[in-house]
Amino acid sequence: MHKFPVLLFALVLLLASAAPSNAFDDRRSPVVRAVEAVSPSVVNITVVKQVRTGGRSPFGDTFFDQLFKDFYGQRQRQSQSLGSGVIIDGAKSLVLTNAHVISGGADITVRLKDGREFKAELVGSDPDFDLAVLRLHNADKLPQMAMGDSDDIYIGETVIAIGNPFGYSNTVTTGVVSALNRPMKTNRGSFGSFIQTDAAINPGNSGGPLLNIHGQLIGINTAIHARAEGIGFAIPINKAKFVIDELLHTGHVAPIWLGIFGQDLDQATARYLKLKSLKGMLVAEVLRDTPAAKAGIRPGDVIFAFNNQKVANKNDYMSRLFGITRSEKARLVILRDNKQVAMTLTPTVLDKDVARDLVLLRWGFGLEDSSAGQGTVVARISPASPAAKLGLKPGDVIHQIGNRRIEDSADLLNAFLRNRMQSTVLMRVQRGNTLYYVRMNL
Repeated sequence: MHKFPVLLFALVLLLASAAPSNAFDDRRSPVVRAVEAVSPSVVNITVVKQVRTGGRSPFGDTFFDQLFKDFYGQRQRQSQSLGSGVIIDGAKSLVLTNAHVISGGADITVRLKDGREFKAELVGSDPDFDLAVLRLHNADKLPQMAMGDSDDIYIGETVIAIGNPFGYSNTVTTGVVSALNRPMKTNRGSFGSFIQTDAAINPGNSGGPLLNIHGQLIGINTAIHARAEGIGFAIPINKAKFVIDELLHTGHVAPIWLGIFGQDLDQATARYLKLKSLKGMLVAEVLRDTPAAKAGIRPGDVIFAFNNQKVANKNDYMSRLFGITRSEKARLVILRDNKQVAMTLTPTVLDKDVARDLVLLRWGFGLEDSSAGQGTVVARISPASPAAKLGLKPGDVIHQIGNRRIEDSADLLNAFLRNRMQSTVLMRVQRGNTLYYVRMNL
C-alpha cells in the first residue's frame, strides 16, 4: 500500500536531478536568445592617438600682436581610448561605431568576442552624426548583425545594450525605450534626434548596439547624460543607414542647407515685430534657387519651430538642421505679420562652387587643397574683407575652423556652412613652419 508514494517520490527526484534541455529552459528568455545570437558581432575598439601637450595658448583678436609667437614648445604623447562597434557587413569586413571613438586615432585595433584581433582603417566619418565606418584588414569568416527598423519602435519596449564599458568586454544591460526623437547637444557636435533609454550606457559603450528583443540593431549607443542616472541615448539606425551609405561612397556626408542666413533677435527687432519674446531666428537673407526661396521664405520671417522642436536662436536652428539628412524633411513654423505659417522643405546639398563663392564673398579668401594633403591653402584675399583685416595672406594653410579639423577644401566648405552665421570664427593657421590660433571677426 506504500509503493505508489515511493514511486512518485522517486520520479520527482529523477526529474529534479535531470538538467533541463535548452528547448524547455524558461530562463532562456528572448533577451538571452538575442544576446546569444548577436554578441559575436559586437567588437571592442582600441584607438591610439597622438596628443599635443604644452606650449599652446590662443591668440587675441589682433593678428599681428602675436604673429611671431610660435609653438615649438609643444610635445606629443600617445593616448589610448576604448570604445565599441558593430560588424554590419561580415563579407566586406565593415564595422560601424561612433566618430568620437576613433577621432584623431593614429592606430585602430578591433577585437572580436572570439579573441581575434584586426587592424582597421577608417572608411569615413561624420562628427555631426557621430558615426564612422571602419574596414578590418585581412579578416574573414566574420559574423554580422541584422539591422532593424528604428521607425518601428514602441515607447516602453524592452531594449538591450551591449558594449565594453570601462574595458569590460561584451557587457550586457537591458532597459526600455524611454522616449523617441530626443534632441541633444554635446561637446562633440549637434544632434537632431535620439532614442532615449534607461539601459545602462557607460564610457566604453559608445559605438555599441542598441537591440530589440529579436536581436535586431535599432540604434548605436552614443551618449549618457552627465548629470543623471538611467538616461542614455542612441542614434536611430534608420538615420545611420543613410549616413553609412554616404560614408561608403564618398567618405563623408555631404553638407546640406536650406539657403537661409539668419541672426538672433534683439529687443528692438522684437518690439518692431510685436513679438512677446526673443525666441526664434530672424531670417536675414534667403539665397536664390534654394529650398527656402522656393518655399517662399523671405527676410523678416522668424523661424521658431523646426520639426516640432522650438527654435531658441540661430545656433538652435543650426543644431536642428545638421541633425537631419538630405533624405528627411525640414518642417518649419515661421511667424509672418503676426501669423504662424507652416512650411515643409527638402534640404539640398550645398554645391561646392556656390560654397567657394560664398567663402570668398563672406570671409574674403579663395582656397585650394594643400599639396601635402593636410589643410587648405589660401589662394587669394579680397581687399577690406574679414580675412584681409585679420592679416591672412596667400600661402597660409588653414588646419582648423571652430572645432572642425580641415583636411581638404571639402572640409573647409563644410566648416563654412556650419559657421556662416557666427560673428567670430576661431581658426588654426599655419604660416611657414609656425602654427597660430587666430580669431576672425565677421
